[in-house]
Amino acid sequence: MTLPDPDLVPVLALKGVSKSFGAVRALRDVSLELHAGEAHALAGENGAGKSTLIKTLAGVHRPDEGTVLLDGAPVVFHGPAEARDAGVAVIYQEPTLFPDLSVAENIFMGRQPRRSLGRVDHRAVRTATADLFRRLGVDLDPDQPARGLSIADQQLVEIAKALSFDARVLIMDEPTAALTGSEVGRLFGVVRTLREQGAAVLFISHRLEEVFALCQRVTTLRDGAWIASEPVEGLSEDDLIRRMVGRDLDELYPKQATEIGEVALSVRRLTREGVFTDVSFEVRRGEIVGLAGLVGAGRSEVARAVFGVDRWDGGEVSVDGRALRPGAPSLAMAAGLALVPEDRRAQGLVMEMSIERNIGLTGLRATSRAGLMNRAAERSRAVDWAVRLQVKYARLADVVGTLSGGNQQKVVLAKWLATAPSVLIVDEPTRGIDVGTKAEVHRLLSQLAAEGVAVLMISSDLPEILGMADRVLVMHEGRIAAEIPRAEATEQSVMAAATGVTRRAA
Repeated sequence: MTLPDPDLVPVLALKGVSKSFGAVRALRDVSLELHAGEAHALAGENGAGKSTLIKTLAGVHRPDEGTVLLDGAPVVFHGPAEARDAGVAVIYQEPTLFPDLSVAENIFMGRQPRRSLGRVDHRAVRTATADLFRRLGVDLDPDQPARGLSIADQQLVEIAKALSFDARVLIMDEPTAALTGSEVGRLFGVVRTLREQGAAVLFISHRLEEVFALCQRVTTLRDGAWIASEPVEGLSEDDLIRRMVGRDLDELYPKQATEIGEVALSVRRLTREGVFTDVSFEVRRGEIVGLAGLVGAGRSEVARAVFGVDRWDGGEVSVDGRALRPGAPSLAMAAGLALVPEDRRAQGLVMEMSIERNIGLTGLRATSRAGLMNRAAERSRAVDWAVRLQVKYARLADVVGTLSGGNQQKVVLAKWLATAPSVLIVDEPTRGIDVGTKAEVHRLLSQLAAEGVAVLMISSDLPEILGMADRVLVMHEGRIAAEIPRAEATEQSVMAAATGVTRRAA
C-alpha cells in the first residue's frame, strides 16, 4: 500500500474548521487532508458531522472558523459551482439525471460544443463522452437514454460528468448502498483507475469492509469532532469501530434466547404472476426469521404482497389464524401486521412532515375524536417512542428530513411499533446506518422477539442474517430455495441456495 508523501501539499484540505447551526455544533476544530492518488475514507456514526464536512468541501457551507485550502492556499467557495470549477465534485448515493436525455446530453448539459450558427455539435458531444468512458474503463453507450439505467450506471455517468469538469477531487457519499456485489466491484475498479490518474478520492461508506478494501487512509469523526487520521494498514475493524463510537462494541448481534410460540404469520402458496411463485413459510411468536437472497430474487415483493401493498394472484396469508384479503394494508394493520419498508425516505416517511407527525401517522384513529386530531395525544405518543428508541433530535416539531439516516430509521420503527404489532416485517433494517445504530436496531429486534413478536427480517447483509435469525429462508428467482436452521446456516450454505446451487455447504 502506497501512502502519499507527507511533504507534498494536499490537493484539498480543512484546517481547524468549525461549523454551527444555531445551538448545534456540527463540526468542531476538524482537519482533513486529501492527496492526489489517494482514496481517503471518512468514517463516523450518523450525526458525526460527515455530511456537514462534505458540504463544506463542496461549497454548500462556509466554515464559521478555520480554513479550506486548495493546493495549500486558502480559498473561499461561494457556492457549489465555484467548488466544481476548482475541481471538486460530489457523487451522491442517488444520482440526479434528466431521464429523457441521453447519457451524453446529461454529461454536457448546458455546455455542449457548438457548430456555426450556434447549433449543438452532437458528434463532438458523443465523441467526448466516449473518451470519458474509455478513460474510466467502462462500456456505456453515449446515446442511451438515462431513463432505465441502473443506479450503478447512473453513478458512472455522474463520475464521467465530474471528469468532464477536470475534477481533481471526487467525494463519493455512500456510493455502494444500492449496488450489487458485482456493481460494487466495477465501481471500485473505476475508483482505482481514477487514483492511478492522480485524482484524490474521499470515500464515505458505512460498510467497513469497503473502507479496508479500497482506501489507504481514514479520518474518523465523532460528535462533530476530529478523532484520528491514520493509515488503514494496521487497523482492524474493531479499532475503527472503537474510534467511531467511543467504546468497545461488544455485541453487534445481541441475539437473546427466546421461547418460540405459536404460528403468528402463515403464508401458503403465495403467487404473483411474473414476480414470485408458490411461496410458503411460517413465522412463530418469539422467532426472528431471516429472508435472504440476491437482488431481484423477490424478497421485498413478497413482503409488500403479504402486507397488502401489492395484490397477489394466488395463495393465502393469515395472521394469528385470521386470513387477510389481498391488497388491503389497512386490514393487515388491524390484524397486527407491520411493515418497515426498504426505502425509508420514499416509502417509510413523509420527509416534509415533522418527526412527531410521522410517528403518529399509524395512530390517526387512536389519537383523533370525531375526525379531529388530539394533538396532545399525538405528541405524547411521539415522545414515548422517541425516548424508547433513543431518537436524537432537537425538537419533535422539526422536519424528519433534518435527522441523520439512523435516526430516520428509528422514526420509521417507532411509527410501526406504536401499533403494538404481533408480526413485524423489516426490510433492510440497517441499510445505510452506522455500526452503533445497527447494534441498537439489532438489540431492539431481539427484545421484540423476546416479548413474543414474530419478526420477518429481510436483509442483504449476510452477517446480519446469520447473527440474528433463528431460521433462514433463501429465495432464488421468485421461489423459496431453502430453509436453513440457525445451527446449519453459513455464508456458504446461504449463498449456494441464493445462486440456485442445490448442494449445501458442509
